[in-house]
Amino acid sequence: MAYIEAPQKLLIGERWVEGAGRIIDVENPARAEHLTSIAAATVGDVDNAVAAARHAYTYSWGKMAGKDRAAVLNKMADLLELHADRMGEVQCLDNGIPLEMSKAVVRYLGADLFRYYAGWCTKITGDAFNTAVGLKKMDFMVNTLRDPIGVIGAIVPWNAPAGMIALKVAPALAAGCTMVLKSAELAPLIAGFFGELLLEAGAPPGTFNLVHGYGDDVGAAMSAHPGIDKISFTGSTEVGRKIVQAACGNLKKVTLELGGKSPMIVFPDADLERAIPVLAMACYVSTGQACMAGTRLFVHADIHDEVVARLKEHVKTLTVGDGMLPGMILGPLISARQKERVLGYMKIAQDEGAELAYGGETVNSAGHFVLPSLFTGVTSTMRIAQEEVFGPVMAAIKFTDEATMLTEVNSTMYGLSGSVWTKDIQRAFRVARAVDSGQVAINHHAAVSPETPFGGNRQSGWGREFGKEGLDGYLKTKAISVRLD
Repeated sequence: MAYIEAPQKLLIGERWVEGAGRIIDVENPARAEHLTSIAAATVGDVDNAVAAARHAYTYSWGKMAGKDRAAVLNKMADLLELHADRMGEVQCLDNGIPLEMSKAVVRYLGADLFRYYAGWCTKITGDAFNTAVGLKKMDFMVNTLRDPIGVIGAIVPWNAPAGMIALKVAPALAAGCTMVLKSAELAPLIAGFFGELLLEAGAPPGTFNLVHGYGDDVGAAMSAHPGIDKISFTGSTEVGRKIVQAACGNLKKVTLELGGKSPMIVFPDADLERAIPVLAMACYVSTGQACMAGTRLFVHADIHDEVVARLKEHVKTLTVGDGMLPGMILGPLISARQKERVLGYMKIAQDEGAELAYGGETVNSAGHFVLPSLFTGVTSTMRIAQEEVFGPVMAAIKFTDEATMLTEVNSTMYGLSGSVWTKDIQRAFRVARAVDSGQVAINHHAAVSPETPFGGNRQSGWGREFGKEGLDGYLKTKAISVRLD
Protein backbone atom coordinates (compact mmCIF):
# COMPACT_ATOMS: atom_id res chain seq x y z
CA MET A 1 0.00 0.00 0.00
CA ALA A 2 1.50 3.31 -1.10
CA TYR A 3 0.68 5.17 2.13
CA ILE A 4 2.46 2.58 4.29
CA GLU A 5 5.42 2.31 1.93
CA ALA A 6 5.98 6.07 2.01
CA PRO A 7 8.23 7.47 4.78
CA GLN A 8 6.28 8.11 7.98
CA LYS A 9 7.45 11.50 9.16
CA LEU A 10 6.85 13.90 12.03
CA LEU A 11 4.63 16.94 11.50
CA ILE A 12 6.07 20.06 13.10
CA GLY A 13 4.27 23.25 12.12
CA GLU A 14 3.70 22.88 8.40
CA ARG A 15 6.80 20.75 7.77
CA TRP A 16 6.97 16.97 7.51
CA VAL A 17 10.40 16.08 8.89
CA GLU A 18 12.37 12.88 9.37
CA GLY A 19 12.74 11.76 12.96
CA ALA A 20 16.22 11.17 14.31
CA GLY A 21 15.34 8.99 17.29
CA ARG A 22 14.98 5.28 17.89
CA ILE A 23 13.59 3.06 15.14
CA ILE A 24 10.01 1.82 15.50
CA ASP A 25 9.39 -1.43 13.63
CA VAL A 26 5.72 -1.68 12.71
CA GLU A 27 4.18 -5.14 12.38
CA ASN A 28 0.98 -6.50 10.89
CA PRO A 29 -0.26 -8.54 13.91
CA ALA A 30 -2.54 -10.73 11.79
CA ARG A 31 0.45 -12.12 9.89
CA ALA A 32 3.38 -11.27 12.17
CA GLU A 33 4.90 -9.54 9.16
CA HIS A 34 6.99 -6.39 9.11
CA LEU A 35 5.09 -3.45 7.56
CA THR A 36 7.52 -0.56 7.80
CA SER A 37 10.00 1.22 10.05
CA ILE A 38 9.67 4.74 11.46
CA ALA A 39 12.40 6.96 12.84
CA ALA A 40 10.99 8.30 16.10
CA ALA A 41 11.23 11.83 17.38
CA THR A 42 14.01 13.05 19.63
CA VAL A 43 13.53 15.26 22.67
CA GLY A 44 14.64 18.15 20.44
CA ASP A 45 11.85 17.30 18.01
CA VAL A 46 9.39 17.44 20.90
CA ASP A 47 10.71 20.89 21.82
CA ASN A 48 10.22 22.06 18.24
CA ALA A 49 6.70 20.63 18.09
CA VAL A 50 5.76 22.35 21.34
CA ALA A 51 7.18 25.64 20.05
CA ALA A 52 5.12 25.31 16.85
CA ALA A 53 1.99 24.58 18.88
CA ARG A 54 2.66 27.57 21.14
CA HIS A 55 3.08 29.86 18.14
CA ALA A 56 -0.20 28.67 16.62
CA TYR A 57 -1.96 29.09 19.97
CA THR A 58 -0.65 32.62 20.41
CA TYR A 59 -1.01 33.97 16.88
CA SER A 60 -3.44 31.91 14.81
CA TRP A 61 -5.66 29.04 16.00
CA GLY A 62 -5.92 30.33 19.56
CA LYS A 63 -7.13 33.71 18.25
CA MET A 64 -9.52 32.36 15.63
CA ALA A 65 -13.24 33.04 15.96
CA GLY A 66 -15.43 30.14 16.98
CA LYS A 67 -17.28 30.02 13.66
CA ASP A 68 -13.98 29.74 11.80
CA ARG A 69 -12.79 26.89 14.02
CA ALA A 70 -16.13 25.20 13.44
CA ALA A 71 -15.66 25.43 9.67
CA VAL A 72 -12.31 23.64 9.92
CA LEU A 73 -13.70 20.88 12.15
CA ASN A 74 -16.70 20.34 9.87
CA LYS A 75 -14.38 20.15 6.86
CA MET A 76 -12.27 17.62 8.76
CA ALA A 77 -15.39 15.50 9.32
CA ASP A 78 -16.09 15.58 5.57
CA LEU A 79 -12.53 14.49 4.80
CA LEU A 80 -12.67 11.62 7.28
CA GLU A 81 -15.80 10.33 5.58
CA LEU A 82 -14.17 10.72 2.18
CA HIS A 83 -11.03 8.81 3.17
CA ALA A 84 -12.60 6.29 5.58
CA ASP A 85 -12.04 3.25 3.35
CA ARG A 86 -8.34 3.96 2.87
CA MET A 87 -7.80 4.88 6.50
CA GLY A 88 -9.68 1.76 7.57
CA GLU A 89 -7.31 -0.40 5.55
CA VAL A 90 -4.30 1.24 7.20
CA GLN A 91 -5.72 0.71 10.68
CA CYS A 92 -6.62 -2.91 9.91
CA LEU A 93 -3.08 -3.66 8.75
CA ASP A 94 -1.59 -1.67 11.63
CA ASN A 95 -3.41 -3.12 14.62
CA GLY A 96 -5.62 -5.94 13.34
CA ILE A 97 -9.12 -4.49 13.87
CA PRO A 98 -11.28 -6.14 11.16
CA LEU A 99 -11.64 -4.02 8.06
CA GLU A 100 -15.34 -3.14 8.22
CA MET A 101 -15.07 -2.13 11.87
CA SER A 102 -11.94 -0.08 11.12
CA LYS A 103 -13.75 1.80 8.37
CA ALA A 104 -16.74 2.40 10.63
CA VAL A 105 -14.56 3.85 13.40
CA VAL A 106 -13.27 6.48 10.98
CA ARG A 107 -16.48 7.13 9.05
CA TYR A 108 -18.83 7.30 12.01
CA LEU A 109 -17.06 7.76 15.36
CA GLY A 110 -14.23 9.91 14.00
CA ALA A 111 -16.34 12.10 11.72
CA ASP A 112 -19.17 12.36 14.26
CA LEU A 113 -16.79 13.58 16.96
CA PHE A 114 -15.49 16.39 14.76
CA ARG A 115 -19.03 17.41 13.79
CA TYR A 116 -20.27 17.29 17.37
CA TYR A 117 -17.45 19.47 18.71
CA ALA A 118 -17.69 21.81 15.72
CA GLY A 119 -21.14 22.64 17.05
CA TRP A 120 -19.66 23.72 20.37
CA CYS A 121 -17.16 26.18 18.88
CA THR A 122 -19.71 29.03 18.83
CA LYS A 123 -21.26 28.15 22.18
CA ILE A 124 -18.31 28.49 24.54
CA THR A 125 -19.52 31.27 26.80
CA GLY A 126 -18.99 32.55 30.31
CA ASP A 127 -21.50 34.01 32.73
CA ALA A 128 -22.35 37.34 34.35
CA PHE A 129 -23.74 38.02 37.81
CA ASN A 130 -23.83 40.61 40.56
CA THR A 131 -22.17 40.07 43.91
CA ALA A 132 -21.39 41.93 47.11
CA VAL A 133 -17.79 41.94 48.32
CA GLY A 134 -16.29 42.75 51.70
CA LEU A 135 -17.69 43.90 55.03
CA LYS A 136 -19.15 47.06 53.50
CA LYS A 137 -20.87 45.03 50.76
CA MET A 138 -19.34 46.84 47.82
CA ASP A 139 -21.31 46.30 44.62
CA PHE A 140 -19.61 44.29 41.87
CA MET A 141 -20.55 42.75 38.58
CA VAL A 142 -18.59 39.60 37.72
CA ASN A 143 -17.98 38.30 34.22
CA THR A 144 -16.51 34.87 33.69
CA LEU A 145 -14.60 33.86 30.57
CA ARG A 146 -13.94 30.34 29.30
CA ASP A 147 -10.49 30.37 27.74
CA PRO A 148 -8.56 27.51 26.10
CA ILE A 149 -6.02 25.89 28.40
CA GLY A 150 -3.24 26.28 25.83
CA VAL A 151 -0.92 23.66 24.35
CA ILE A 152 -2.11 20.07 24.79
CA GLY A 153 0.06 16.98 24.78
CA ALA A 154 -1.99 13.97 23.71
CA ILE A 155 -0.81 10.38 24.06
CA VAL A 156 -3.04 7.79 22.40
CA PRO A 157 -3.26 3.98 22.68
CA TRP A 158 -2.83 1.33 20.01
CA ASN A 159 -6.16 -0.47 20.42
CA ALA A 160 -8.36 2.03 18.50
CA PRO A 161 -6.01 4.73 17.23
CA ALA A 162 -8.32 6.47 14.74
CA GLY A 163 -11.14 6.87 17.28
CA MET A 164 -8.79 7.87 20.08
CA ILE A 165 -7.01 10.50 17.99
CA ALA A 166 -10.35 12.03 16.98
CA LEU A 167 -11.45 11.98 20.62
CA LYS A 168 -8.37 13.97 21.68
CA VAL A 169 -8.12 16.35 18.74
CA ALA A 170 -11.74 17.41 18.16
CA PRO A 171 -12.59 18.85 21.62
CA ALA A 172 -9.13 20.35 22.12
CA LEU A 173 -9.28 22.22 18.82
CA ALA A 174 -12.91 23.20 19.39
CA ALA A 175 -11.85 24.85 22.66
CA GLY A 176 -9.13 26.82 20.86
CA CYS A 177 -6.19 24.77 22.09
CA THR A 178 -3.34 23.51 19.93
CA MET A 179 -1.82 20.05 20.16
CA VAL A 180 1.26 17.86 20.05
CA LEU A 181 0.16 14.25 19.61
CA LYS A 182 2.30 11.18 20.18
CA SER A 183 1.17 8.17 18.17
CA ALA A 184 1.08 4.69 19.70
CA GLU A 185 4.33 2.92 18.87
CA LEU A 186 2.51 -0.40 18.28
CA ALA A 187 0.05 1.20 15.82
CA PRO A 188 1.39 4.57 14.63
CA LEU A 189 0.43 4.63 10.97
CA ILE A 190 -3.04 6.18 11.08
CA ALA A 191 -1.82 9.31 12.88
CA GLY A 192 -0.19 10.82 9.80
CA PHE A 193 -3.56 10.88 8.04
CA PHE A 194 -4.91 13.23 10.68
CA GLY A 195 -2.04 15.65 10.15
CA GLU A 196 -2.53 15.65 6.38
CA LEU A 197 -6.28 16.08 6.56
CA LEU A 198 -6.24 18.82 9.21
CA LEU A 199 -3.90 20.90 7.06
CA GLU A 200 -6.17 20.26 4.07
CA ALA A 201 -9.18 21.27 6.18
CA GLY A 202 -7.60 24.66 6.84
CA ALA A 203 -6.03 24.33 10.29
CA PRO A 204 -3.12 26.81 10.50
CA PRO A 205 0.37 25.26 10.70
CA GLY A 206 1.21 24.29 14.27
CA THR A 207 -2.40 23.71 15.28
CA PHE A 208 -1.76 19.96 15.17
CA ASN A 209 1.74 18.52 15.48
CA LEU A 210 2.64 14.83 15.31
CA VAL A 211 5.57 13.04 16.91
CA HIS A 212 6.23 9.30 16.77
CA GLY A 213 8.07 7.62 19.59
CA TYR A 214 8.17 5.35 22.59
CA GLY A 215 6.58 6.19 25.88
CA ASP A 216 9.75 6.01 27.94
CA ASP A 217 11.46 8.84 26.06
CA VAL A 218 9.08 10.83 23.84
CA GLY A 219 6.03 10.27 26.04
CA ALA A 220 8.04 11.06 29.15
CA ALA A 221 9.45 14.23 27.58
CA MET A 222 5.94 15.43 26.74
CA SER A 223 4.60 14.64 30.21
CA ALA A 224 7.36 16.67 31.86
CA HIS A 225 7.59 19.44 29.26
CA PRO A 226 7.20 22.93 30.76
CA GLY A 227 5.70 24.24 27.51
CA ILE A 228 2.77 21.82 27.57
CA ASP A 229 -0.19 23.00 29.62
CA LYS A 230 -2.12 19.73 29.76
CA ILE A 231 -1.60 16.04 29.05
CA SER A 232 -4.51 13.93 27.81
CA PHE A 233 -3.66 10.23 28.02
CA THR A 234 -5.48 7.00 27.29
CA GLY A 235 -3.74 3.79 28.27
CA SER A 236 -2.80 1.62 31.20
CA THR A 237 -3.16 2.60 34.85
CA GLU A 238 0.53 1.86 35.38
CA VAL A 239 1.60 4.39 32.74
CA GLY A 240 -1.03 6.86 33.98
CA ARG A 241 0.70 6.97 37.36
CA LYS A 242 4.03 7.78 35.68
CA ILE A 243 2.43 10.62 33.72
CA VAL A 244 1.01 12.13 36.90
CA GLN A 245 4.46 12.07 38.49
CA ALA A 246 6.10 13.64 35.44
CA ALA A 247 3.42 16.34 35.20
CA CYS A 248 4.26 17.65 38.67
CA GLY A 249 7.09 19.83 37.33
CA ASN A 250 4.82 22.59 36.08
CA LEU A 251 1.64 21.18 37.66
CA LYS A 252 0.09 20.76 34.21
CA LYS A 253 -3.51 19.63 34.00
CA VAL A 254 -3.99 15.90 33.35
CA THR A 255 -6.87 13.86 31.95
CA LEU A 256 -6.47 10.10 32.23
CA GLU A 257 -8.63 7.35 30.73
CA LEU A 258 -7.10 4.18 32.11
CA GLY A 259 -7.84 0.51 32.69
CA GLY A 260 -11.10 -1.23 33.39
CA LYS A 261 -12.60 -4.45 34.68
CA SER A 262 -16.18 -3.73 33.75
CA PRO A 263 -19.04 -5.83 35.15
CA MET A 264 -22.08 -7.10 33.25
CA ILE A 265 -24.84 -7.98 35.75
CA VAL A 266 -27.54 -10.34 34.50
CA PHE A 267 -30.71 -10.94 36.51
CA PRO A 268 -33.16 -13.85 36.02
CA ASP A 269 -35.72 -11.73 34.15
CA ALA A 270 -33.25 -10.47 31.53
CA ASP A 271 -34.19 -10.86 27.87
CA LEU A 272 -31.51 -13.41 27.02
CA GLU A 273 -32.38 -13.54 23.34
CA ARG A 274 -31.34 -9.93 23.11
CA ALA A 275 -28.66 -10.00 25.77
CA ILE A 276 -26.44 -12.90 24.72
CA PRO A 277 -25.05 -11.39 21.47
CA VAL A 278 -24.41 -8.05 23.21
CA LEU A 279 -22.76 -9.67 26.23
CA ALA A 280 -20.43 -11.60 23.94
CA MET A 281 -19.35 -8.62 21.87
CA ALA A 282 -19.14 -6.38 24.95
CA CYS A 283 -16.29 -8.61 26.10
CA TYR A 284 -14.74 -9.78 22.83
CA VAL A 285 -14.93 -6.63 20.67
CA SER A 286 -11.45 -5.73 19.40
CA THR A 287 -10.41 -9.17 20.69
CA GLY A 288 -10.95 -7.96 24.25
CA GLN A 289 -8.45 -5.12 23.77
CA ALA A 290 -10.84 -2.42 24.94
CA CYS A 291 -10.81 -0.51 28.22
CA MET A 292 -14.60 -0.76 28.66
CA ALA A 293 -14.79 -4.47 27.76
CA GLY A 294 -17.28 -6.40 29.90
CA THR A 295 -14.85 -8.95 31.26
CA ARG A 296 -16.72 -9.85 34.48
CA LEU A 297 -20.09 -11.53 33.94
CA PHE A 298 -22.11 -11.51 37.17
CA VAL A 299 -24.98 -13.86 36.43
CA HIS A 300 -27.74 -14.92 38.83
CA ALA A 301 -27.56 -18.55 39.95
CA ASP A 302 -31.05 -19.26 38.62
CA ILE A 303 -29.94 -18.68 35.02
CA HIS A 304 -26.18 -19.21 35.27
CA ASP A 305 -26.03 -22.51 33.41
CA GLU A 306 -28.39 -21.33 30.68
CA VAL A 307 -26.45 -18.12 30.11
CA VAL A 308 -23.13 -20.00 29.93
CA ALA A 309 -24.56 -22.54 27.48
CA ARG A 310 -26.02 -19.85 25.25
CA LEU A 311 -22.82 -17.82 25.32
CA LYS A 312 -20.79 -20.85 24.29
CA GLU A 313 -23.04 -21.46 21.29
CA HIS A 314 -22.96 -17.83 20.25
CA VAL A 315 -19.20 -17.45 20.63
CA LYS A 316 -18.71 -20.36 18.23
CA THR A 317 -20.18 -18.13 15.50
CA LEU A 318 -17.58 -15.37 16.00
CA THR A 319 -15.12 -15.80 13.16
CA VAL A 320 -11.49 -15.19 14.08
CA GLY A 321 -8.83 -14.31 11.53
CA ASP A 322 -7.04 -11.72 9.42
CA GLY A 323 -9.27 -8.66 9.43
CA MET A 324 -8.51 -7.95 5.76
CA LEU A 325 -10.42 -11.10 4.83
CA PRO A 326 -14.19 -10.84 4.41
CA GLY A 327 -16.46 -11.94 7.24
CA MET A 328 -13.95 -11.70 10.08
CA ILE A 329 -15.45 -10.50 13.37
CA LEU A 330 -12.44 -10.83 15.68
CA GLY A 331 -8.85 -10.08 14.72
CA PRO A 332 -5.50 -10.76 16.38
CA LEU A 333 -3.97 -9.49 19.57
CA ILE A 334 -1.59 -6.63 18.95
CA SER A 335 1.69 -8.50 19.52
CA ALA A 336 3.35 -11.76 20.47
CA ARG A 337 3.99 -10.28 23.90
CA GLN A 338 0.30 -9.52 24.42
CA LYS A 339 -0.60 -13.02 23.26
CA GLU A 340 1.70 -14.55 25.86
CA ARG A 341 0.25 -12.25 28.52
CA VAL A 342 -3.29 -13.37 27.76
CA LEU A 343 -2.35 -17.05 27.68
CA GLY A 344 -0.53 -16.55 30.98
CA TYR A 345 -3.64 -15.12 32.64
CA MET A 346 -5.69 -18.08 31.44
CA LYS A 347 -3.22 -20.48 33.02
CA ILE A 348 -3.33 -18.48 36.26
CA ALA A 349 -7.13 -18.69 36.22
CA GLN A 350 -7.06 -22.45 35.95
CA ASP A 351 -4.37 -22.73 38.61
CA GLU A 352 -6.62 -20.70 40.95
CA GLY A 353 -9.57 -23.02 40.35
CA ALA A 354 -11.53 -21.45 37.49
CA GLU A 355 -12.94 -23.80 34.85
CA LEU A 356 -12.41 -23.21 31.14
CA ALA A 357 -15.84 -23.48 29.53
CA TYR A 358 -14.77 -22.43 26.04
CA GLY A 359 -11.69 -21.31 24.11
CA GLY A 360 -8.34 -21.09 25.80
CA GLU A 361 -6.49 -21.90 22.60
CA THR A 362 -4.45 -20.15 19.97
CA VAL A 363 -5.38 -20.22 16.30
CA ASN A 364 -3.17 -22.11 13.90
CA SER A 365 -1.87 -19.04 12.15
CA ALA A 366 1.25 -16.95 11.90
CA GLY A 367 -0.58 -14.08 13.56
CA HIS A 368 -1.19 -13.37 17.24
CA PHE A 369 -4.60 -15.02 17.56
CA VAL A 370 -6.34 -16.38 20.65
CA LEU A 371 -9.87 -17.78 20.59
CA PRO A 372 -12.53 -15.95 22.61
CA SER A 373 -12.52 -17.69 25.97
CA LEU A 374 -15.02 -18.13 28.81
CA PHE A 375 -14.25 -19.18 32.38
CA THR A 376 -16.78 -20.34 34.97
CA GLY A 377 -16.39 -21.05 38.67
CA VAL A 378 -14.68 -17.70 39.07
CA THR A 379 -14.64 -15.91 42.42
CA SER A 380 -14.11 -12.19 42.80
CA THR A 381 -10.78 -12.66 44.55
CA MET A 382 -9.16 -14.46 41.62
CA ARG A 383 -6.66 -12.50 39.58
CA ILE A 384 -8.73 -13.01 36.44
CA ALA A 385 -11.53 -11.10 38.20
CA GLN A 386 -9.32 -8.35 39.60
CA GLU A 387 -6.70 -7.57 36.96
CA GLU A 388 -7.08 -6.24 33.44
CA VAL A 389 -6.18 -9.02 31.00
CA PHE A 390 -6.76 -6.95 27.85
CA GLY A 391 -7.65 -9.98 25.79
CA PRO A 392 -10.70 -12.08 24.80
CA VAL A 393 -11.32 -13.55 28.24
CA MET A 394 -14.65 -13.45 30.10
CA ALA A 395 -14.99 -14.50 33.76
CA ALA A 396 -18.46 -15.72 34.82
CA ILE A 397 -19.24 -15.15 38.50
CA LYS A 398 -22.40 -16.67 39.98
CA PHE A 399 -24.45 -14.67 42.49
CA THR A 400 -27.66 -14.95 44.49
CA ASP A 401 -27.74 -11.93 46.81
CA GLU A 402 -27.84 -8.46 45.25
CA ALA A 403 -26.03 -6.65 48.07
CA THR A 404 -23.20 -9.19 48.17
CA MET A 405 -22.89 -9.07 44.40
CA LEU A 406 -22.60 -5.27 44.41
CA THR A 407 -19.84 -5.43 47.01
CA GLU A 408 -17.94 -7.77 44.72
CA VAL A 409 -18.66 -5.63 41.65
CA ASN A 410 -17.00 -2.66 43.37
CA SER A 411 -14.12 -4.70 44.79
CA THR A 412 -11.58 -3.96 42.04
CA MET A 413 -9.38 -0.88 41.73
CA TYR A 414 -11.20 0.00 38.51
CA GLY A 415 -14.45 1.84 37.83
CA LEU A 416 -14.86 2.57 34.14
CA SER A 417 -17.97 1.01 32.62
CA GLY A 418 -20.62 -1.62 33.30
CA SER A 419 -24.09 -2.85 32.44
CA VAL A 420 -27.25 -4.14 34.13
CA TRP A 421 -29.60 -6.59 32.42
CA THR A 422 -33.17 -6.78 33.75
CA LYS A 423 -36.75 -5.88 32.83
CA ASP A 424 -37.38 -4.48 36.32
CA ILE A 425 -36.82 -0.74 35.87
CA GLN A 426 -36.61 -0.02 39.61
CA ARG A 427 -33.96 -2.70 40.09
CA ALA A 428 -32.15 -1.53 36.97
CA PHE A 429 -31.75 2.02 38.28
CA ARG A 430 -31.04 0.90 41.84
CA VAL A 431 -28.20 -1.38 40.74
CA ALA A 432 -26.86 1.03 38.12
CA ARG A 433 -26.58 3.77 40.75
CA ALA A 434 -24.77 1.39 43.10
CA VAL A 435 -22.10 0.39 40.55
CA ASP A 436 -19.12 2.69 41.17
CA SER A 437 -18.07 3.48 37.62
CA GLY A 438 -18.11 6.42 35.26
CA GLN A 439 -20.68 4.86 32.96
CA VAL A 440 -23.35 2.17 33.34
CA ALA A 441 -25.79 1.04 30.64
CA ILE A 442 -29.12 -0.73 31.18
CA ASN A 443 -29.83 -3.60 28.77
CA HIS A 444 -26.81 -2.60 26.72
CA HIS A 445 -23.08 -2.17 27.39
CA ALA A 446 -20.78 0.83 26.84
CA ALA A 447 -23.31 2.99 25.02
CA VAL A 448 -20.64 5.36 23.66
CA SER A 449 -21.67 8.42 21.67
CA PRO A 450 -20.15 11.87 21.05
CA GLU A 451 -22.71 13.39 23.44
CA THR A 452 -22.29 10.94 26.34
CA PRO A 453 -19.56 11.64 28.94
CA PHE A 454 -17.16 8.74 29.42
CA GLY A 455 -14.41 8.22 31.96
CA GLY A 456 -13.38 6.34 35.04
CA ASN A 457 -13.62 6.40 38.81
CA ARG A 458 -10.93 5.24 41.21
CA GLN A 459 -7.88 3.98 39.29
CA SER A 460 -9.70 4.01 35.95
CA GLY A 461 -8.78 7.63 35.51
CA TRP A 462 -9.30 11.34 36.04
CA GLY A 463 -11.79 13.51 34.21
CA ARG A 464 -14.25 12.77 31.42
CA GLU A 465 -14.12 12.64 27.65
CA PHE A 466 -16.95 12.88 25.10
CA GLY A 467 -19.86 15.27 25.54
CA LYS A 468 -19.76 18.76 27.01
CA GLU A 469 -17.62 17.40 29.85
CA GLY A 470 -14.99 16.44 27.28
CA LEU A 471 -14.88 20.04 26.04
CA ASP A 472 -14.73 21.45 29.58
CA GLY A 473 -11.49 19.57 30.13
CA TYR A 474 -9.76 21.86 27.62
CA LEU A 475 -11.09 25.15 29.04
CA LYS A 476 -10.15 27.31 32.03
CA THR A 477 -12.35 29.84 33.78
CA LYS A 478 -11.34 33.44 34.46
CA ALA A 479 -13.46 35.75 36.65
CA ILE A 480 -13.32 39.50 35.93
CA SER A 481 -14.87 41.66 38.67
CA VAL A 482 -15.99 45.27 38.01
CA ARG A 483 -16.82 47.55 40.95
CA LEU A 484 -20.04 49.43 40.24
CA ASP A 485 -20.59 51.62 43.34
